[in-house]
Amino acid sequence: MTNNILVFIEQRDGKVFRASYQSLSLAGKLAEKTGGAVEALLIGSGVGSLADEVASYGASKIYAVDDDALARYTSTSYTSAFVSALDSADPGIVLVPTTFMGRDLAARVAARKRAALAVDCIDLGFDGDNLVATKTMYAGKLTARFTLSADRLRVATIRSNVFPADEPQSGASAEVVNVAYSSDESSLVCKEVVSTSSGIKDVTEADIVVSGGRSLKSEENFKIIYELAETLDGAVGASRAACDAGYQPHSRQVGLTGKVVTPALYIACGIDGAIQHLAGMRGSKVIVAINTKPEAPIFKVATYGCVMDLFELVPLLTQELQKLKG
Repeated sequence: MTNNILVFIEQRDGKVFRASYQSLSLAGKLAEKTGGAVEALLIGSGVGSLADEVASYGASKIYAVDDDALARYTSTSYTSAFVSALDSADPGIVLVPTTFMGRDLAARVAARKRAALAVDCIDLGFDGDNLVATKTMYAGKLTARFTLSADRLRVATIRSNVFPADEPQSGASAEVVNVAYSSDESSLVCKEVVSTSSGIKDVTEADIVVSGGRSLKSEENFKIIYELAETLDGAVGASRAACDAGYQPHSRQVGLTGKVVTPALYIACGIDGAIQHLAGMRGSKVIVAINTKPEAPIFKVATYGCVMDLFELVPLLTQELQKLKG
């Protein structure tokens, strides 16, 4: 086992998730202490074309498992490909973005390799040679630290938007190591992927999230939330109450039972701030709350609070931002 740090680069249809580059940035800081190299892992079909882009974000070596059978994600095929790459790379630490794919893969790979695993980390450091992982627990009320022993492989998933991605360096290059993959015909096979995306970013990937609550009263009224989010090049989120009422799909739900987000800017429109919702967004850098109830819990965590009707303020914000953008 080497001192190198391997980062899984998540991509869909040839587009790399920014959370992967955030993990590469963290890997660079950790490598300064381990004395090892920062390496990357690409899995998919045609992923070799992404090597130069990944190298520009700091990877000195890239392991590529490139096969037509890996064009679409399935847990069994990607786990086998991941393990094959680990056998070749033999890193001491593996970083994976905390996404739906990342959570699934990290747990399976850690089990296969009998590795120590820490999930949804907000910080990583060292105590001697041991890796110390920090994460939040109990709806964000507790910060816990776990020590992952240096005597085995350490796998950690990293929460999106906690660490900034480094700026890409033009002209950077990396050694590409092609890892052989043998598909298992008995494995699950993805036959078809049906996209339900509306073109708006996913809340876990966006730097700006505009969320609406039950106060929107209908799916139609969410139009003003979408307009503001589109103007800001952000994502649309929703409270659990809004999703349960059918105003938005649960894929946009922010909260403990939905998705945990840590954007640079979070705008909560008509959301009172139930405990489970606060647990999902309180890590945002700047929080703006718009609510007619001055006693709403959301104001306790807000950076800026607006006691005003969202149906008046949100369209005005959109208009002024559109003017600023020309």
